[in-house]
Amino acid sequence: MEILPDTSAVVDGRVSERVEEAGFDGTVYIAEAVVGELEGQANDGRDSGWDGLEELQRLADHADAGDIDVEYVGRRPDAAERAGAGEGDVDALIRGLAADHGATLLTSDVVQAEVAEAKGLSVDYVEPRTDDADADGLAVERFFDEQTMSVHLKTDVPPKAKRGAVGEMSYQDLDDDPLGEERMRSFADDVVETARASSDGFVELSQPGMTIAQIRDLRIAVAEPPFADGIEVTAVRPIVKTDLDDYAFADELRDRLAERNRGVLISGSPGAGKSTFAQAVAEFLNDADFAVKTMEKPRDLQVGPEITQYTELGGSMENTADSLLMVRPDYTIYDEVRKTSDFETFADMRLAGVGMIGVVHATRAIDALQRLVGRVELGMIPQVVDTVVYIEAGEIDTVYDVATEVKVPHGLMQEDLARPVIVIQDFETGTPAYEIYTFNRQVVTVPLEGADGGDETGVERVAKQEIEREIRSAARGHVEVELQGQNEAVAYVEEDDISYVIGKGGGRISKIEDRLGISIDVRTFDDRPGGTSGDGGSGGGGGGGGAAGEVVVPEVTDRHVVIPLDGHHGETVEVRADDEYLFTATVSRGGEIQVSRGSAIAEELEAAIDHGRQVTVVPQ
Repeated sequence: MEILPDTSAVVDGRVSERVEEAGFDGTVYIAEAVVGELEGQANDGRDSGWDGLEELQRLADHADAGDIDVEYVGRRPDAAERAGAGEGDVDALIRGLAADHGATLLTSDVVQAEVAEAKGLSVDYVEPRTDDADADGLAVERFFDEQTMSVHLKTDVPPKAKRGAVGEMSYQDLDDDPLGEERMRSFADDVVETARASSDGFVELSQPGMTIAQIRDLRIAVAEPPFADGIEVTAVRPIVKTDLDDYAFADELRDRLAERNRGVLISGSPGAGKSTFAQAVAEFLNDADFAVKTMEKPRDLQVGPEITQYTELGGSMENTADSLLMVRPDYTIYDEVRKTSDFETFADMRLAGVGMIGVVHATRAIDALQRLVGRVELGMIPQVVDTVVYIEAGEIDTVYDVATEVKVPHGLMQEDLARPVIVIQDFETGTPAYEIYTFNRQVVTVPLEGADGGDETGVERVAKQEIEREIRSAARGHVEVELQGQNEAVAYVEEDDISYVIGKGGGRISKIEDRLGISIDVRTFDDRPGGTSGDGGSGGGGGGGGAAGEVVVPEVTDRHVVIPLDGHHGETVEVRADDEYLFTATVSRGGEIQVSRGSAIAEELEAAIDHGRQVTVVPQ
């Protein structure tokens, strides 16, 4: 008889077991691909590699004793095949060798066994070894009780768990003794093999060093070297299953969701109960005779069998969305919306007419909506998301209604400043809480009821910043602005700058006033009460004394002067020429500042470039 074991059978010691217990006396073919895998695991310090090499030594001893013949066959996998081990490339090499030599494939890998049988190979499948093979269910389940949300196991660390009520979790030690590597290997193997063999489980993700499995209501992540610095098993399960009636605004939300297909963001911090609420919404929609699907990676929402749970198709949620549009759901639960591609896919499906419920990490309700800014065209945001629900400690804390109005933004006065404004209002009271709009070519989010920790309203802060920005584009020295009311301000500048800021016949300052909708009185610092320009913190005048900055090389294009600033996106910086202040700007998401040619700022910047002055930026 001839057998060829794969890596799982060698690691488990099943080959020598056959020789010693079953009286096997034929030829054992050892694939070089198996040797390569074992050698790699041993080099990474993994017990499985050393266990497999010890098994090969035992087989060599049996061969020396004349009990069996051992023959090494095949070739070692190349780099591409090793990289694709998680997709079965190495397993395919091993199956091919078994077929070439007419040998029975010995394996403890249920997937390998199924594929080999489908290809007509002779297969001998044996259950994988685990230290807890006699225990009912998963070994990791013994650490759970009714109030355990997650269990955290790692080599050389005592087992820990998060326990308590939703929103009141504590991280607790379950034992004083750390877990050894052999024990952790047992837990990890138990999870992977159970997920592959059980009809109640599946492997969601399998990459070198990381496996994510779903087994019944448990989502389990298994991390291993070299991805992690030791074997780690993290098992999470929901401890509460809720109904929509358990939440505030239940009747109002039911009516809102049933009225027409909606775009909803469910937001909150990790562990706040977002997914639990999303499950309650999904069950309500299903009971209300809506066709409901989910998009998840990994799939861990606990929903009924009528709701099909989809994951990435071909490694992309965009492909999943394309398929779902053919299925024509009324509502789709998207858990979690995190990356730019997720937000774009969410928006595409919503604009196609599908009701979308997205689960988003955020520390405030408004933060969830702001994550769409820059990812979705500003005017389309209310069409994508019309409701934001913020969850805290398992309860609904805030609900916002999102709509667009063409109006003068709150706090501005002139009618010709009317523009599309996204109005975010409290769902319960109808009171506007925020406005989002384009102000002086920038997207701003303005709180309407005062900023935390200050007396200025959000409108006042934005107005002050924009007035300073506009005045600095004309002034060479220090600038400070004081607001005198909702539509009046005083700008203090150096004596040498006042005529330049005002312009001939007041033309320059009039244009600034028209753009901002605010009346601006330009004065010198000598006219200021106290007659001082302060410490210069808000302006940054010309000449020395400024902070050292990063040297940049602007690029002049047909339409813009572009300052590249990789690694600084979102930062506010001052731009200087030979340490003379030019202007302040915010770096774009693309890592650059663009100044439109023909503007006063661009003219100053181009003049500095033409005269060979060193351009620097100083973070604020």
